[in-house]
Amino acid sequence: MQITDVRTFPVDEKRVKAYASIVFDYCFIARDVKIIQGDNKCFVAMPSKRMKDGSFRSTVHPLSNITRQIIEEGVLGAYNLGVGSPQT
Repeated sequence: MQITDVRTFPVDEKRVKAYASIVFDYCFIARDVKIIQGDNKCFVAMPSKRMKDGSFRSTVHPLSNITRQIIEEGVLGAYNLGVGSPQT
């Protein structure tokens, strides 16, 4: 699996710095990935939806730490390259 495209969309929110879309192998896209400013650094949060009980559940997420690291490096790399404009 390879990330073949990442687009970031900066927003003016308190902790959410941008949203991103990630394309894998030119055939699968994950949208609404959040780039969040943590206490010490930015991190990537996968898309989620609110459940009836008020909790949140991820709708898309990596199944291994290696995959999570690949996604985080790709998304944060694209975000850091072009803060302020959508990236391809």
